[in-house]
Amino acid sequence: MRACFLSLLVTGVMVGTVLAGQPTTAPRTAPELNQPHILTEKSVRLTRAGDNIVRSGPGNSFAMMAVQPKGATFVVIAKKDDWYNVQLSQTNTGWIHASLCEEFDDMSDLEFRPNPRLFSRVGSFTMTAYGGGYAFDRKSNSLSLGGRFGYYMLEYIGVEGNLGWTHIQRPAEIVESLFGLTLEEEEFHMLYYALNVNLKLLPGRQMVPYITVGTGSSIMEGTTESGLNYGAGLNFYVKQKTAVSFEFRSYAMSSGPASARRENTNFEFSVGTTFLF
Repeated sequence: MRACFLSLLVTGVMVGTVLAGQPTTAPRTAPELNQPHILTEKSVRLTRAGDNIVRSGPGNSFAMMAVQPKGATFVVIAKKDDWYNVQLSQTNTGWIHASLCEEFDDMSDLEFRPNPRLFSRVGSFTMTAYGGGYAFDRKSNSLSLGGRFGYYMLEYIGVEGNLGWTHIQRPAEIVESLFGLTLEEEEFHMLYYALNVNLKLLPGRQMVPYITVGTGSSIMEGTTESGLNYGAGLNFYVKQKTAVSFEFRSYAMSSGPASARRENTNFEFSVGTTFLF
């Protein structure tokens, strides 16, 4: 009896020792679903040995805000071209040029990109090559070819010079002369040019409608006739600096000899490609 009791006691002690040596597993807690998402801050360090100028904007024309020593580190808020917008304090920010510092991280996602619906084209030159149809006095249909060169003076206003060519083929019609009525047909080349002012209705967008008005001259059959023109057009930008252009113009002019002057209303519809530079 005593031997059985001692045997059970020894067995219990050995089992307890083995269980005590095993690591205990703590109960798992459920992840906190409402924890905030922490973004990794991107920073730059000043590397220039001399004074590092901090400006109020992304350019040398902006005012100086502070001078920082070499080795100073700043959190980057945004980037524009070669300038970094950095956090100077809890309430102040400034701009540092890329030549004064080094990056700790990739900053490409901070780059300012122009909104394609609000792209400013002020100060840009335009060059357009076009082709279309020309109706002389609304009685002929001829091919027209030409080009336009323009400049964006303001957001809504641009100036443009136009040079075009067409081959007029007018059908036979009855013409009254000193010798009676005759049936005449006309065929001649015509070169026309104009200077126009364009009013942009939705500047800075991908699709820019506009109206145009101007004055110019037409050279045909050895004579030069002046006139006015007006119309409307549309520039559809397939790229930031490339657009497909549609335009309709009406040309009002006089033609013919002094003894038989007549008023002409000519129409032109054209499709072209416009490049900005």
